[in-house]
Amino acid sequence: MILVTKAIDATQLSKFKNSLKNRAEHAVLERAVTKNGILATTADYHSEVKMDPVFSIDLDTGDVANQKQSGRCWMFAALNTMRHDIKNKFKVPKDFELSQNYTYFWDKLEKANYFYENVLKTASLPTSDRKISWLMTTPQQDGGQWDMIVAIIQKYGVVPQSAMPETYNSSKSNEFNSTFNLKLRKDAVKLRQMVAEQASDAQIEKEKDKMLDDAYRMLAYSFGEPPVKFDFAYRDADKAYHLDRDLTPQKFFEKYVGWNLDDYVSIINGPTEDKPFNHMYTVDMLGNVVSGRQIRHLNVDMKTFRQVAVAQLKAGESVWFGCDVGQESDRQKGIMDTELYHKDELFDIDLNMSKAERLDYGESLMTHAMVLTGVDLVDDKPTKWKVENSWGKKVGTNGFFVMSNDWMNEFCYQVVVNKKHLPANLQNVLQEDPKVLAPWDPMGSLA
Repeated sequence: MILVTKAIDATQLSKFKNSLKNRAEHAVLERAVTKNGILATTADYHSEVKMDPVFSIDLDTGDVANQKQSGRCWMFAALNTMRHDIKNKFKVPKDFELSQNYTYFWDKLEKANYFYENVLKTASLPTSDRKISWLMTTPQQDGGQWDMIVAIIQKYGVVPQSAMPETYNSSKSNEFNSTFNLKLRKDAVKLRQMVAEQASDAQIEKEKDKMLDDAYRMLAYSFGEPPVKFDFAYRDADKAYHLDRDLTPQKFFEKYVGWNLDDYVSIINGPTEDKPFNHMYTVDMLGNVVSGRQIRHLNVDMKTFRQVAVAQLKAGESVWFGCDVGQESDRQKGIMDTELYHKDELFDIDLNMSKAERLDYGESLMTHAMVLTGVDLVDDKPTKWKVENSWGKKVGTNGFFVMSNDWMNEFCYQVVVNKKHLPANLQNVLQEDPKVLAPWDPMGSLA
């Protein structure tokens, strides 16, 4: 059946106008919304009362960090979970941080190489192909996934922020990203031309090596060159002085973090028809370190999703998680709650969509990563969650947010937990070969 195309006509416009005038409240609502905007007009005071930042489980994690004008939330969140552990073990100061600039440098270099490899793998496809369009839209970006930070740490280790502090470009990344993506797109033209002209593997590899040499120089100028060895000095919470000399990034990770990163797994809740629960998934062309850690997600129902997060918090360990932070949230007050605004009531329109519908139709996807540091359990069931953000202390309660359990259900998509917290049947599923999702699948979105 072919639908007949019809333009809006004068009769319809007259009907629309009359329909509006027949609403007794239309004048006052028009004045309120035009003056104050949609969110302020629909904000619900009761949500703020309900989201009081008091929790039955509340981990002491120190001061919040600040990613500033960069998209490194996934990296900040991951390093924050590790520094929480360092704080507990070594009594480092509450403002201690691991160097986000260090992992940022290596992530950028590895993403460049990963991009080149994807360009070469798809060189036979026309530029009009959707995969090529997807690759060239954003050759690299600040965002990432848990498995990607693991790949970086497993290869390069970590360092304290004192060993590689922030720079202008790490804290305000737009200038670098636009310049770096220009270079990568230019390099893609060259690589595709070489493949089309049937250049030898050795010739292509030589050219790619030169491209990476250029990339390293750009990174070194913008972020500084990463340390190979460094000293680590600090005063602990008892004011005792400590000095650890000649550390490498790998030795620092081994001594001060000491995690077996293979124990930590990505759990997602993607309730769409193409992703049955209790199975493994990966995403085509998504990653950073070639031959490094693969993106792997275990898709579970929301009950299991919450249970494993609570289990890890009960064990005294914070939880990396990914969500759609812009949905139903107040950045300044630090509240994420499905009852925060009532836009449907204002416009008298049903705006409800299921979680699966929002994913399938582009209304929602993971946009931000943070850390769960607490939960309020009533009758052993979560009602609200404490969230450590990476937007500095001037938002929320000294940088911490409150998330309702309903908001978690609707807008949280990923948690990372130690696999020991999974039921035995799901631990077995972790060994399954993952189904490969398309590069543009919402579960491949980067926080």
